[in-house]
Amino acid sequence: MNIDDLEKINIRPSLLEKIYDSMNLLFKALPVAKKYDPDNGFYLAFSGGKDSQALYHIAQLAQVPFKAHMMLTSVDPHEVILFVKRQYPNVVLHKPKDSIYNLAVKKKFLLPSRIIRWCCAELKEVGGAGTVCLTGIRKQESVKRSKRQEVEVSNRSFAGDFEAFEKWSYETISKKLKNLNQDQFAEHKSSEVQCINGKDKIIVNPMLDWTERDVWEFLNKVVKVPHCELYDQGWKRIGCICCPMSNQKTKIAEMERWPHVKRNWIKAIKRIRQDKDIKNILTLNDFGDGTEDEICESVFNWWISGKSYKVWYADEIQQLKLKL
Repeated sequence: MNIDDLEKINIRPSLLEKIYDSMNLLFKALPVAKKYDPDNGFYLAFSGGKDSQALYHIAQLAQVPFKAHMMLTSVDPHEVILFVKRQYPNVVLHKPKDSIYNLAVKKKFLLPSRIIRWCCAELKEVGGAGTVCLTGIRKQESVKRSKRQEVEVSNRSFAGDFEAFEKWSYETISKKLKNLNQDQFAEHKSSEVQCINGKDKIIVNPMLDWTERDVWEFLNKVVKVPHCELYDQGWKRIGCICCPMSNQKTKIAEMERWPHVKRNWIKAIKRIRQDKDIKNILTLNDFGDGTEDEICESVFNWWISGKSYKVWYADEIQQLKLKL
């Protein structure tokens, strides 16, 4: 399918407008993407979920150069990985240098939480440094995402629309050149000065205003591609298993579907508790009586509850003691 084919399909007008708006943003951002990565153009952040699928096919429709990348975390549903390998063989799969469980042990701090999501920083957000990165983020997904902008810089130095970004980029580069002495200027003159460097990246969000209905209609009726089987089995999201942002009910359901994740987390908790140099909430002996395995499972149950330790302790341990 190409852009001309869109007019031949009976597409809801509001969705058609959003498709064109998304592609127009890609067209505007393309010169910037090629400046940072002449060979590949855009770096497309792919997860195998419906939103990243829609983003992938929007980029294909726009016929802009891009390379899709999926950052694995070691807690990805195997169904998602198999789906991506089968349906999107060109997506580059990046295995983590270390598992999320080993990272938790090495940090000697605490497991990832809704407040401190070091898992994303360590395993997800490292991809795409020095590029223009496309994401399938939508404002409808959450209150936090409703505040996202169409163009952002990962170090939070900029967030706004593309026109404002162009102005900011020009001013940033001009300031860098102004602060160079003659020798430095001559050195940089041969290579293009950029507004980002190091681990930073420019993030472009072409689907901010899309709704869930828009996404499903686009996948099923416009590009007509299959989706991961987990959606048909009742899963609303298919990200990391036991994601800190999921509610307790979802986490419990995930533990029943993928019990190996719970086993691996309990092993990690046990390793943390065995380190005598560590003194934090995971090493407390107030998680109830029983064997070390039972205590570690209690620690895990506290973690997936999403409650503060004091609230969980009152609900689970003190109530149990009162009953006894």
